[in-house]
Amino acid sequence: MLKRTRTVFGSLAAAAVMTLAPITGASADTYWQCVPFARLVSGIQIFGDARTWWQQAVGRYDTGFTPKTGAVLCFKPTGKMTLGHVAVVSQVLTDRVIQITHANWSRIGGARGQIEKDVTVIDVSPAGDWSTVKVWYDPVRDLGTTTYPTYGFIYQDAQAKQIANNGLSAAGNAALSMAQSAASQVASAVRPGASPLSLLSQAADSGDKIAALIQAVTSGSQAPADQKN
Repeated sequence: MLKRTRTVFGSLAAAAVMTLAPITGASADTYWQCVPFARLVSGIQIFGDARTWWQQAVGRYDTGFTPKTGAVLCFKPTGKMTLGHVAVVSQVLTDRVIQITHANWSRIGGARGQIEKDVTVIDVSPAGDWSTVKVWYDPVRDLGTTTYPTYGFIYQDAQAKQIANNGLSAAGNAALSMAQSAASQVASAVRPGASPLSLLSQAADSGDKIAALIQAVTSGSQAPADQKN
């Protein structure tokens, strides 16, 4: 079974991260946009709406269509996602399956602006070039039927890697300590009334689903029926 497909950081980890990159506003401790979070995690210093990142990267960062850990996956604007989306590759599992860390995607406990770690993404493009993907969606605990077009990946340079390493090592240690000392609070925030044990059980079920999806993709067979995103 795969490791848990995603871990929700929520307000505890966000608070630790914000000691390095303060955000103003009354809801700064609970709401993250995808752009400032991707910039913080990757170290790639691009600003502006997510839909502009791909063009801005030209001449500044290497880009391509092969996933690499630490790279930023750029989503094209589409449907309700008019500003596009950016997410950081946290793990490459196969040539068609990765995990990303990103913000403001799923509604966690009914709320937007949350941080999710190690979210499974599958390349469903006919050419296998990551131009179309499906993304794990927490409310349905599965991949939805929605497919998302992407521009490709923006790769870290040496400076970006250094920025990311310096920032996240401190933030990660703080978040881990806070999570370990407040596991019950995290469980309650993610799933009101749920215990840490029940969350682990749910995560195991999710791992089985993703394992089946990966097998289907890599073997060329039809993936299990999806639920609507």
